[in-house]
Amino acid sequence: MAKFTLYYGNKNYSSWSMRGWLALRLSGVDFDEVGFHLGEEGVREKILEHSPSARVPALRHGDLVIWDSLAIAEYLAERFPEVPMWPTDPNHRAVARSAVAEMHSGFPALRANMPFNVRRSSPGKGSGEGVRDDIERVQQIWRDCRAAYGRDGSFLFARWCLADVFFAPVVSRFRTYAVDVDEVSRAYCKTVWEQTHVREWRAAAEAEPWIEAEYDL
Repeated sequence: MAKFTLYYGNKNYSSWSMRGWLALRLSGVDFDEVGFHLGEEGVREKILEHSPSARVPALRHGDLVIWDSLAIAEYLAERFPEVPMWPTDPNHRAVARSAVAEMHSGFPALRANMPFNVRRSSPGKGSGEGVRDDIERVQQIWRDCRAAYGRDGSFLFARWCLADVFFAPVVSRFRTYAVDVDEVSRAYCKTVWEQTHVREWRAAAEAEPWIEAEYDL
């Protein structure tokens, strides 16, 4: 089988790269990693050699290039159907996909005002119009999924799956800015933060030497 290669941005700053990387780790496939320092001069041109959108993450599998985190996740789920990357129940899977799609396209205030930064601790920062509404909506998704589908485990749909992968960077944001969350969300954040693959990403992010001023509030 052709090699998988993931092209990604700084692990400390690139939330979408984190999602692509976690999806690959969930799939269990071996893959190579090629990282880009997003603050480096000329980095767009370098990424463009591997990603037609000049954005990361991008996944190469043989001659195929997939340049979106959700498309990467869906491709891996199709390639490795023996791995339960989505919930196995079709109704649960539909809800999980809805939650992931909302995460993929929504929450603009949260993204804009709380830049992803694994290393940083900025309690009290990141406020802005619409941020609290986004935070409340995230918590509602977590509460609803945990109550309806996750009672038999610690994650949104009992076992670690792509829904958790896509919300993992939000957990990191909530920790960076010390967001006040409800009891269910607090327990979920703790579980995700200590998940094996998330811990691996965190360790790599903390070891990176680069500092990007625009992301360090």
